Amino acid sequence: MDRPIVNKYGEAIKLLNPNFNGVVSGNTEDEIVIDWNGEAEISKSDIQAKITEIETAEANAKAEKEANKASAKAKLIAGEKLTEEEANILVGV
Repeated sequence: MDRPIVNKYGEAIKLLNPNFNGVVSGNTEDEIVIDWNGEAEISKSDIQAKITEIETAEANAKAEKEANKASAKAKLIAGEKLTEEEANILVGV
């Protein structure tokens, strides 16, 4: 399930500025309001770029997990040795 936009903005801002302790509110991209609480503002384009970076990394991790799961299954069927990562996926670690 997709995270609310306010959470995406908050996460991106924290990654760009770990000291951020302001508040992000709004239900849509157009409604986003950021209370910087004295911190230097980060441009909307930089925040959006970080959100894209986060989403790409999450999609890549999900694809890698699925690929390892498929590889593990194929190796089990063929009787081949699994990598540690494949074994972890199979046992839910």
